[in-house]
Amino acid sequence: MKHTKTYFTFLFILCFIINSSSQDLNSPWPKSTNINQPWARWWWMGSAVDKPNLKKSLVDFHKVGIGGVEITPIYGVKGEENNFIDYLSPKWIEMLDYTIHIADSLNMQVDMVLGTGWPYGGSHVTLPHAATKLIVEKYQLKKNETIDRSIKHEDPKEKNPAELLYVIAYGSDGSYVNLTDQLKNKNSKLNDKGIEGASVVLPNTSEPNKLKWKAKKTDYTLYAVFSGKTGQQVKRSAPGGKGFTLDHYSEEALNAYVVPFNKALKGREGKIRAVFNDSYEVYGTDFTPNFFEEFQNRRGYDLKKQLALLLGEKDDEVSNRIRSDYRQTIADLLLNKFDKPWTQWAHSKNFKTKLQAHGSPGNLIDLYASADIPECETFGSMPFDIPGFRREKDDIREGDADPVMLKFSSSAAHISGKNLVSSETFTWLREHFKTALSQCKPEAEDLMLNGVNHIFLHGSTYSPDRAVWPGWKFYASVNFNANNSIWEDAPALFSYISNCQSMLQQGKADNEILLYWPIFDNWDKFKKGSLFVEYKIHSLDEWLHGTPFYNTTKELMKKGYGVDFISDNFIAEAKVKNGNIVLPGGVFKSLIIPACKKMPLATLQKLIELQKAGGKIFFQGLPESVPGFNDYKNQEAKLQSVLVENKEAVKPVSDIFETLEKAQIYPETLVNTGLKFIRRNVDGEKIYYLVNHTPKTIDGFIPLEIGNKEVVIFNPLNRNFGNAIVQKTAKNTLVKVKIEPGQSYFLKTENTASQKKWNYYEPTADAIALKGNWKINFDKGGPKLPPAATVSNLESWTKLGPEAEAFSGSATYTLEFDNPNAKTESWSLNLGDVRESAKVWLNDEFVGTAWSVPYKLNIGKLKPGINTLKIQVTNLSANRIRDKELKGEEWKIFYEINMVDKDYKKFDAAKWNPMPSGLLGPVTITPLKQQN
Repeated sequence: MKHTKTYFTFLFILCFIINSSSQDLNSPWPKSTNINQPWARWWWMGSAVDKPNLKKSLVDFHKVGIGGVEITPIYGVKGEENNFIDYLSPKWIEMLDYTIHIADSLNMQVDMVLGTGWPYGGSHVTLPHAATKLIVEKYQLKKNETIDRSIKHEDPKEKNPAELLYVIAYGSDGSYVNLTDQLKNKNSKLNDKGIEGASVVLPNTSEPNKLKWKAKKTDYTLYAVFSGKTGQQVKRSAPGGKGFTLDHYSEEALNAYVVPFNKALKGREGKIRAVFNDSYEVYGTDFTPNFFEEFQNRRGYDLKKQLALLLGEKDDEVSNRIRSDYRQTIADLLLNKFDKPWTQWAHSKNFKTKLQAHGSPGNLIDLYASADIPECETFGSMPFDIPGFRREKDDIREGDADPVMLKFSSSAAHISGKNLVSSETFTWLREHFKTALSQCKPEAEDLMLNGVNHIFLHGSTYSPDRAVWPGWKFYASVNFNANNSIWEDAPALFSYISNCQSMLQQGKADNEILLYWPIFDNWDKFKKGSLFVEYKIHSLDEWLHGTPFYNTTKELMKKGYGVDFISDNFIAEAKVKNGNIVLPGGVFKSLIIPACKKMPLATLQKLIELQKAGGKIFFQGLPESVPGFNDYKNQEAKLQSVLVENKEAVKPVSDIFETLEKAQIYPETLVNTGLKFIRRNVDGEKIYYLVNHTPKTIDGFIPLEIGNKEVVIFNPLNRNFGNAIVQKTAKNTLVKVKIEPGQSYFLKTENTASQKKWNYYEPTADAIALKGNWKINFDKGGPKLPPAATVSNLESWTKLGPEAEAFSGSATYTLEFDNPNAKTESWSLNLGDVRESAKVWLNDEFVGTAWSVPYKLNIGKLKPGINTLKIQVTNLSANRIRDKELKGEEWKIFYEINMVDKDYKKFDAAKWNPMPSGLLGPVTITPLKQQN
């Protein structure tokens, strides 16, 4: 009997497993992986980590649905100095190994920054390999005057020595004399071609770099050209990581930089998923020691002969052409001497690379594409018209998440064949301790709508058990960890992101239009003579907004076209097949050239070649000239000749939308409803991600630009799915949907319908308010649990007394109510105003979590008579930190920037008003009926 019982128990378990597996196999949802889940940037303060707390943190991440971590060591915590671990020391590597081991056991993965803080740099970066800038001293010399002096950089503010490269004399008659060889006691081996050897200090007492020279023919301006150092140090560096920022234009500097990593990471090849490089914040670095040689090789002329024009203050054509060449050379060096070799080095270790290219002085498309995973970022808060969505002015800084800017990273991935596009997400989304899960959702949605499918939370600070609440905290992040009260319901947000990304990582992006980014128009501008041009997310007005490129992108997106950007380098790679433009990453139906003034001759010739091969190339305007200075007159004449010879092929279109429709390239007119969308192609079928950020419910049939299809609707909030009601035509498929403000769905086209139908519900009567005595019991949180209470009117629990005003955590509201209509088969529960998230039970059965607008759940059928509703509401941590600061309890104990508010001023929660908390209501139920 004992064996028989054991046998049947085993059989039951086996049947359960088989049944569960069968259900998973039958679900059309993609199988979930840790790549689908959100990841977190994980700040290691002072690298003061230990194994028990590392394990606890990773288990915490795993339980809530975080798939991986990106380790970034930064400055430490005061009082923890004895626990600091120097970066890359044996102890640090031991902690890294342990992290990888525990993550692997939890089916998680690990990324790391190749350094501490940001940007790349550190204690092992020597001065020759540090970030470099061009320094020029000018001397005026009249005819027949003699200069007799030591040539040196005399700015007392410069802490680092500048190395003299050249002395050039420019005559008022246009003459040019290279005086470099006439320097006496030179402190470096120099000639007209640049540096030939390392700096050498000669063993004599004479002044170095002494120049004695007479101006015989005319007046002269002498330019002394120095290779100087910016002196920038790594920002927010961790112990062992302090030092100079790296020269990002030198492969020699990069090769020297990775030497310690070659040693430290030996035997760990493939165990780290990816190495990360943060946004380009290497300030003022417009030079590298061998720049002049690189310039001549790439641009075809000697820049030394044009220094007077390059460094002059004239805003004229020739000077700007030379500045354009200078900026293009900087871009070339960053791409080819740093970013591409960096990825090659990572691949030699079986690591991927993850790169934030924004802020770089180069073509963002090419730079993003040089990495395995291009990464954009959001900074601040964007507005949304969703009713009930809160965005209080005092708690936000205006955001920079312009959809056009976001598309640079995703476009680079789409055209180069990279499946993942990541994002540093929620940086400064709200003031500290004031970010709700509901405020995260539309921000994440806008990222995913613009091609992101690998969200990184910004961020989570490692905080050991010994740290008193609120624990250790990084100054610019939401802090997604167990010390933050929003952690209670964060699994619901993470599940939503994971469900979305499981769809958005399927197949390939399905944007049909390429749009050329004419970067030379920007490089050709005077820009107050500055040679260093950064394409930052915080300065879009300076380089993006208002340009024809930007305006065309916005117009195409508004009309319903999917757009990816393309650079000159990728145009050079393009081919035509069956009338489509083929790139390494995909196939596109057309390429649009916005109005631009400057275009390389090779680009124009390739565009015409593509058009003659059957590609649909549409010009909104024609270039007037080529960029750059070298032989530009002849190049310009050739360009004009090519335009004349191909005048019909390049004839500008007056109406791009009419032209596209004539070419049978049609937009998704569903955007006319106000819905946002992105589309992917999976083996010929289409996946649509639809989001309603409008103030109105969109209810009816929406058109998909694909004919004769069945459509499955997926709800990423709860993983429900079912076949939609459709109306088919040869051109379109009309899909019945009902999407309330704040909601989103996925639609996937199919050839045949499954048996499972989508449930369409409609209200049969007005909402019924749930009234009575609500019992409130405070469950968990701090600083201590307030006493239980009973209320008949729902309002903020902060009004219950001082202890409740100071409380952050969770409280359960319980209400008994009578079933208003026993015949109703399904009810919708609307919680009204929730501060900030809520788990719901009906008659002790868990219904779900309401964490975003609209705070609604389908609760199914009520039982006859009395029903019991339990709602566990969790508020923000703001009131608790306010109370802590009012009591004078210090918690801001961090080195460097310590703790600042959203405006980078001293953080002071004592001046805040208490934030409304709990269930504010009104709570209603609405009877529903299912439509066929």
